[in-house]
Amino acid sequence: MDAIKYDNFQYYTYSDYTQWEDKWELIDGIAYAMSPAPYPKHQRVVFKISKELDKNLNCSNPSCEIYIAPIDWKIDENSVVQPDVALFCESTNKQFFSKTPPIVVEVLSKSTALKDVTSKFNLYQREGVLYYIIVEPNTEISDIFKLVDGKYELIKKATNEDEYTFEYDTDCSTKIDFSLVF
Repeated sequence: MDAIKYDNFQYYTYSDYTQWEDKWELIDGIAYAMSPAPYPKHQRVVFKISKELDKNLNCSNPSCEIYIAPIDWKIDENSVVQPDVALFCESTNKQFFSKTPPIVVEVLSKSTALKDVTSKFNLYQREGVLYYIIVEPNTEISDIFKLVDGKYELIKKATNEDEYTFEYDTDCSTKIDFSLVF
């Protein structure tokens, strides 16, 4: 049995990405369609998490703000993603952010779950995202990962009875009260 020839795959760049219609993400040169649109529960959870993070944001850096998809994080010429929710701490006049956000939240859906727990997990870990929260809206469980020595460690499986405070830098924090999310 022959091995798969990976050099036969089509790889894309940011320049290609800017020409596409609809919603896409680009991870290490591989294109991922962002369709169909998420379920209403997915969007409700995204909204409530972003609201919690924004309401509780306490940071001396005025450029730290919460954003929801669609917003581009251009990591390099071969990777552009649109996290469901992210805290970006940079001012930009470009159509994308370029600095690593300290917090990223992905709310799982049938069409993106595998990518969120594999490709994006590895990408966010590699790029140094301090906190990666993976939310399963149907079971109402959120896995909170923290980057420790370059690797993600599961630090909490949050339910609707939990809240968690995210601390980053020396004087920045926010929190999620999960009872207000689900």
